[in-house]
Amino acid sequence: MTVVGTTPPPRLPVRDKADCTRPGGVSPMLTRLAGERATGVLVRECGTLYLTDGRVVHAESPLAPGLDVLLTAHGTLDARAWQDAVDRADGRGDADRPPIDGGLLAPGALELCHLSALYDAAFFALAPSRTPGRFHYGSTHWLGTVHPVPVAAVEHETLRRRTLLQRIWPDPASDSAPLERVDTATAPAVAPRQHAVLARVDGLRTATDIARELGRPAFHTLVDVRRLTAAGLVAPRPVLAVAPALTGAGGPATAPRTDPAPPAPGTRSTPGDRIAPPGTVHPTAPGTGIGSPLVPRTADPDIALLKRVRDALEAL
Repeated sequence: MTVVGTTPPPRLPVRDKADCTRPGGVSPMLTRLAGERATGVLVRECGTLYLTDGRVVHAESPLAPGLDVLLTAHGTLDARAWQDAVDRADGRGDADRPPIDGGLLAPGALELCHLSALYDAAFFALAPSRTPGRFHYGSTHWLGTVHPVPVAAVEHETLRRRTLLQRIWPDPASDSAPLERVDTATAPAVAPRQHAVLARVDGLRTATDIARELGRPAFHTLVDVRRLTAAGLVAPRPVLAVAPALTGAGGPATAPRTDPAPPAPGTRSTPGDRIAPPGTVHPTAPGTGIGSPLVPRTADPDIALLKRVRDALEAL
């Protein structure tokens, strides 16, 4: 008997377990772009990351104060000098040289502030999102390259910051909601840094608003807010339930008019009779006006309107 051999099917690909345990993994797309040494901008739900040769060179987020705020809030750089640098960046050809030069900043000041703003915005940009990210190849930031940061370092720092906030206070509600102060009989003493945050809690400002006013990174403000929350001094303002809108752009909304139900057999109906909806108080009900409380009668709105128009015409 002859045995006919068959070619075995190819083995299914197996994910390398070493890749699953390596640090990072916040954004698979960002990890892939780092491996490609890609240059461009990664747009995510809560921020953007600028890459050059697979390294993060800049980050922005609406939830974090920008580099301009960190540089100008405390007099490190004049606001006019910053605007001049932005204007000069439009027509410059050297993308590797920051447009802020000429002795306006002390050596290393721009790099330190840039790294602080980069890690701060990247923390929010790499937050879990409901929409996929989009990468635009070739796009660069006007600031140029100040200090490129490896993607693995950005992901590691992002995870470290998440763990720190979770350890201070596990509820993230105070991160984005308007904050209000909690009245306590014996308020514990707070550090001067936290006191500056507490002084700006008014029921309207969020942690991001307070960070911009203080000229501080948003993550550092989140740390102070969570510590104040854990101490019972600050709480997110509760969201009040809003009833369905009864008014529109053109004024109060009116219910659609419906024809009255036909009279029951054996009963008489007059043109002035209307059946009131359940739960409404009729003008002739006891304590609301004159008339019989047993026979609710109202004037037809169309007839009343025509009568007013007729009276107005006769008065002319």
